[in-house]
Amino acid sequence: MLGTAGTLAAEIFVLTGHAAARAGADTVLALLLGGLLSYAIALNYCELATSYPVAGGAMSYVRESFGSGILSFLVGSMDCASSTFYAALSAVGFAYSLQVFLPGIPILPVAAIVILVFVLLNILGVTSIGNIQVVLGGLLLAVFAVYIFVGLTHPMGFSWETFAAANAHFADQRTLPRLGRLLVTIALVYNAYVGFEVIADDAEEIRRPDRNIPYGILISLTVCTTIYVVTSFVTLGTLPFGELAGSETALTDAARRFMPTLGVPLMALAGMVATLTSVNSAMLSATREAFTLSRDGVWPRALSKLSRFRTPHVAVLAIGAMSILVTLSRQVDFLSYISSAGYLFVLFWGNLSMIRLRKQYPDLHRPFRAPLFPSTVYIAGGVCILLIAFAAPKALAFGAGVLALFAIPFAFRKRIRQLFGARKSASPMQHDCIIVAADNPDTARSLVHIGSILAQSDPDSYICALAVQTGEGAQTAAAGRPSRGPAGILGPVYREAQARNVAFYVKMREAATVDEGILAEVSRRDNVRLLLTGWPTPLNLAQLAANPVKRILQHAPTHVAVLLDRGLGQIKRILVPVGGGPHSRLAIHLAQELALSSHAQITALRVITASLESDDVEDNMAILQETLEEELGQVLEIWSPLVTRARSVADGILEETSRAAYDLVIIGASEEWPLSRQLFGAVDDWIADKAPCTVLLCRKHESVALSWVRRQVKLLYRERHPLPDTAAPAPSP
Repeated sequence: MLGTAGTLAAEIFVLTGHAAARAGADTVLALLLGGLLSYAIALNYCELATSYPVAGGAMSYVRESFGSGILSFLVGSMDCASSTFYAALSAVGFAYSLQVFLPGIPILPVAAIVILVFVLLNILGVTSIGNIQVVLGGLLLAVFAVYIFVGLTHPMGFSWETFAAANAHFADQRTLPRLGRLLVTIALVYNAYVGFEVIADDAEEIRRPDRNIPYGILISLTVCTTIYVVTSFVTLGTLPFGELAGSETALTDAARRFMPTLGVPLMALAGMVATLTSVNSAMLSATREAFTLSRDGVWPRALSKLSRFRTPHVAVLAIGAMSILVTLSRQVDFLSYISSAGYLFVLFWGNLSMIRLRKQYPDLHRPFRAPLFPSTVYIAGGVCILLIAFAAPKALAFGAGVLALFAIPFAFRKRIRQLFGARKSASPMQHDCIIVAADNPDTARSLVHIGSILAQSDPDSYICALAVQTGEGAQTAAAGRPSRGPAGILGPVYREAQARNVAFYVKMREAATVDEGILAEVSRRDNVRLLLTGWPTPLNLAQLAANPVKRILQHAPTHVAVLLDRGLGQIKRILVPVGGGPHSRLAIHLAQELALSSHAQITALRVITASLESDDVEDNMAILQETLEEELGQVLEIWSPLVTRARSVADGILEETSRAAYDLVIIGASEEWPLSRQLFGAVDDWIADKAPCTVLLCRKHESVALSWVRRQVKLLYRERHPLPDTAAPAPSP
């Protein structure tokens, strides 16, 4: 129903008359061929969307196959532009339908008001819009069923003589001219068959994507093709060619003949409903593309800003403003050509990416495999090229101009950044992506729980739950055993993120090892704020150097946090041991973000390991306060500084966890974390093993060489300033 409601839209109401003016009775054949040719694209999208059930549609597939270069940028940009034009086309179609009830109403102001209404609704975040689309789609199916049945059975309805006479108005009935008119008509109306792309764009929100995506795409395409063909058949057999050709209210005019009382208001209402669902679908699609491109840093960063409703209000306003400007042209067929040409460009590269993905990832688990591959790709690509070739020259020129408009600034982006280097240095890059290693279903939910709380602290942050499929995982899935890919982890982790109302999506990569896939994903991004992964239990010291988590800690070019979950629920009390290193300072920031979102209290602990006088306790308290102020600027009331004595740092921390009921301990890595025989350091690993509550260990991003230098300086300092004899050594793990 999502695909059907997104497809049964402006075209059949607005373009039937324009198509008849170009092809006469062959309009029915053009619609049938357009639907049949669409099956090649639909089958390819079934495979792509089930193999990569993530947001973004064609842009995501092109990025996975061709990388994050200019091609994926242009595909995403054209997808956004085409959806923007489509929203304008649908708004104009609504205005024409409204003229049935209000004949004198102006077209452009009405179209602009419709767009503004949906801009407001998208900013407010209408979460029930999907259910509304389903209801409206069911209403449209019922109206078309009545239209077809009455049109075929009523004496004033369909007539073979009227239908056949439509072709008599074309003087040249030779095969080649007729074929040319047919192809031009297919190019005009082909935009009507792109509704199933909405299903692929929303793949990560669909339950059981491996099953429901193919059903949704193929059934919706079949239903829409049948309705388009039969509806145009009834219309061309009811209205004389002189009344039909070029009409933008062809269905309403036909219904007036065989349903004189209810036909006009019924079809007008249906047209209004269909165009409204089209405006909303197109704006949702365009906004999502703009938001994603902004997140990737290739579109202006402002477009990824979220409102207090956690909706991309800047992107919505920009898309709405552009749609209103486009409506000023008032050229319905021209708008359709532009939108169709843009969609065909997107579909061409989206389909072509499937060949490259098959070669790059031959062992990737594909729940749906397109039959007759690669024929489906060649057919889909050929159809796109052929239809683009028969599109209006002005529309193609305009589309080429849009591509150039996008490509030029992308090609010269480095030069532009140099010109605005001073401004860029004053505005640091926004790191807003939290990557969660979600391969293990046992830890994925708790990791997303922590990630969601952190993302909630920053309205611009979002979560990428990353699942890496190795060769062994692909074989397991192929053998019929449960796969650990996105489909397996989506349910629980999505519900966890949804509870916090944070932006969230699942992504899958194929790699030789899990750590290789995670590191590749982190390295290709420049906006990763934090990488969250689970604790490698049991901690085998003999094999620690080759452990995936250890390799991630050593090589990930971003901050890393590792969670050892012991039944983490609500976070009310957090313990943060505070030292002087950079990793401890990262722990301070993570603790405050978690506490502010969870309304928790934080104890900042400093452990004294020597017999000191009371004034030294006061000095350490002052040092602790100074550290917090230096890192946080203002120390909020949620912080409770605490200085305690113990035989060792580890003993002091563990004694505090036994004294009070903490939900979470956050510890920064020691200077020993690069060593192969320890994960975070002797003290950190010991505490993680013995603490009675959940532990989050974090490592601030720095090179291994810098960490080695820091460790050598600290060792040299300890040699020159040895601790008193009363100080006890740290325990070994």
